Amino acid sequence: MQLILDLNNSIVSNLELRDVLRSVSPSIRKTMRLDGVALILPDAANQQLQLYALDFPDGKGILHQDMSRSLDGSLAGQVFRTGKPWVGNIEDLSGSGFGNWVISGEGVKTLCMLPLTRCNSTLGVLCLVRLEKNAFTSPDIEFLSQIAGQVAIAIDNAFAYLRITELSDQLKQENLYLEDEIRSELNFEEIVGNSTALRQVLRQVEVVAPTNSTVLILRETGSGKELIARAVHNLSRRRNHPFVKLNCAAIPTGLLESELFGHEKGAFTGAIAQWIGRFELASQGTIFLDEISEIPVDLQPKLLRVLQEREFERLGSSRTLRTDARLIAATNRELSAMVEEEQKFRSDLFYRLNVFPVYVPPLRERKEDIPFLVSHFAQYFARNMTKDIDTISAETMNALANYPWPGNVRELQNVIERAVILSKGPMLKISLTDLRSKSSDPNSHINGIATLEEIERRHILSVLEQSNWVFAGPNGAAAKLGMKRPTLQFRMQKLGISRPQKS
Repeated sequence: MQLILDLNNSIVSNLELRDVLRSVSPSIRKTMRLDGVALILPDAANQQLQLYALDFPDGKGILHQDMSRSLDGSLAGQVFRTGKPWVGNIEDLSGSGFGNWVISGEGVKTLCMLPLTRCNSTLGVLCLVRLEKNAFTSPDIEFLSQIAGQVAIAIDNAFAYLRITELSDQLKQENLYLEDEIRSELNFEEIVGNSTALRQVLRQVEVVAPTNSTVLILRETGSGKELIARAVHNLSRRRNHPFVKLNCAAIPTGLLESELFGHEKGAFTGAIAQWIGRFELASQGTIFLDEISEIPVDLQPKLLRVLQEREFERLGSSRTLRTDARLIAATNRELSAMVEEEQKFRSDLFYRLNVFPVYVPPLRERKEDIPFLVSHFAQYFARNMTKDIDTISAETMNALANYPWPGNVRELQNVIERAVILSKGPMLKISLTDLRSKSSDPNSHINGIATLEEIERRHILSVLEQSNWVFAGPNGAAAKLGMKRPTLQFRMQKLGISRPQKS
């Protein structure tokens, strides 16, 4: 009766499974004069049995926790499958049992294996051992079966607590991720434009979205690949589940595997808590991997396995998890060249990704969309800055349409945002000199970031010259540029702008 009372107290006071077993096992062993108590549990797929907990003070150390064996053909597997106990001497066994040869090496003579059953479901096996033959009487077995029922309740509670904890952690991380998305997104989910090239892409999106096929979005940086990925997700049956994105180029190589698949506490230095990876967060939804060409070669087989088998393991864990995430990938590089010439991308992964390629046209190939985009961005930024901008000159619009836009839609967005900041009245003012000079520069197509910096550099230089290099004051360069003096000085330093020396 004291033993049952101790068990009940342990069940209600401990929710961690190992804590439950650590507290009740010595009581069971001493009260029932057992030599050893072991708990055997199945893995997530019910394919292997694992020696999860062991209390065997006089053992020789041959038995140890985390020993595993296939369910098929083992005595423990038989008890687990049938839900019927097994009691007998070791010598009665012929090559079966949970590591029979190991148990024999420990001097065990008698085994009592009891199924841990809860709500018509077998959760595991309680293994009780004695170092003498015929050591279990019928009253012993009857009482130990009641003990097994109490242990099953403890295990069921612990499993439920573990699942609730995992779901709670996942929900917290999803909320943090979504909050970060809300903070970082400019809410340009709608795709603006009506060009033939864009309509062709949207027709492809409508075709592939209802399927679960992998989509590979190709072409240049800043052309709106993420918007296309969101469109695929929003038109699919997964639209009510998470859309999780990750820029593979923005994560250090050593942390990318953890970001994708998660890690357990203590998996590596700095892993102070369990982390749920993006594939687990995106299960039943969509995961968007931008710059997928930057995934290291040694990590590519794991990504291939997720795509083919839908299985993965967190870092530091041997438990196999499953995901139902749909993958949409994007890159601005030529993956086929990386496969054949550079050998930096696995061919089997490339073929698995290249199921349905979508080529997003750069902005210079859909110039008829530029007026729509200019109007959209101007209205958006004017509304956020509480300005009233409703006109743009034909000359400015023509200059924008004829500019090659090496940075694509992202560059246009930044140019319009800067123009809205600098515009004082209802007309959008843009420096046409910068656009003309860059459109005639043969090197302006190489790097969109350099082009933006050069435009900003020329504009700041122009304002500084107009202000006679006066920084502060109502007529100073900082006020005309709509920024504070320290900010202007920081931008000048970054762009390599210095005041010319007087001769």
